[in-house]
Amino acid sequence: MKILWSPLALERIGEIADYLAQDNSAAAVKWVNTIFEKVARLKNLPFTGRVVPEINHDQIRELLYGNYRIIYQVEGKIISILTVRHGKQIMPTEEIAHEKDL
Repeated sequence: MKILWSPLALERIGEIADYLAQDNSAAAVKWVNTIFEKVARLKNLPFTGRVVPEINHDQIRELLYGNYRIIYQVEGKIISILTVRHGKQIMPTEEIAHEKDL
């Protein structure tokens, strides 16, 4: 399995890390490292995460880490990391929906 990160997902990680670093830069670095570690595990178990309730599509899944949701899509041998969001934020489906799949 190959993991591809969307520009949006990387942007969100940067924004969240910057926010966390305001209080504790070491915690922000640890948070980012853990996100990448959790995602790397998907190579062996791509369907580990639960189906995203807002989409209810078997290929659109999420991993939870603390208060954050790592949203990804499984397509054949590719895992696309679509976005990372705080769990209390409303999920705009246009960030994760792919017309050809849904």
